[in-house]
Amino acid sequence: MAMSRDEIYKKVQGVLVDALGVDDEDVTPDATLRGDLGAESIDFLDIVFRLEKAFGIKIPRGEMFPEDIFSNAAYVQNGRVTPEGLVELKKRMPHMDFTDFEKDPDINKMQFTVNTIVNYIEGKLNG
Repeated sequence: MAMSRDEIYKKVQGVLVDALGVDDEDVTPDATLRGDLGAESIDFLDIVFRLEKAFGIKIPRGEMFPEDIFSNAAYVQNGRVTPEGLVELKKRMPHMDFTDFEKDPDINKMQFTVNTIVNYIEGKLNG
């Protein structure tokens, strides 16, 4: 059954509130998981698990958040994503907007937003 973007957003918001212990009003579309909502590495696994349960979908490891790219020397050098790495990220993460990141591909500035998750779930559900 297809869901509207607003329905998906509301459900994602609920998952993030429960997983991260933040308030509803903190979970805005542009809020970053790490910077704004305080997510840590271990939280990403919990978030994926909760999203799978909430939406009745399977999220293969590394599909929504492809962490293996960041440890590959061909894709990250001196703390910056290489042009090859950016191509790979875009290929593996069509659900993410890289507009700002392309201007300064410092790995520490790469941020997953609430919209990133909503886009991913929307693509999974509504294909």
